[in-house]
Amino acid sequence: MKMAPNDVLTLEELSVYLKIPKSTLYKIVREGKIPCQKVGRHWRFRKAAIDRWLEEAKPKGQPSRENG
Repeated sequence: MKMAPNDVLTLEELSVYLKIPKSTLYKIVREGKIPCQKVGRHWRFRKAAIDRWLEEAKPKGQPSRENG
């Protein structure tokens, strides 16, 4: 799945990107643990914000994907 950094993802697309079930993603959204925005009845996620969230959630000392 090739995406630009400013792409907006649906819940289904983010589930594929993160390789987690939609049910797990819904739980994370409900708990307010992931950057997201509700547009009408639909959740949307900015890929750049998700990538930052992943980096910030990484335990200290763990190498990034680019380094290792």
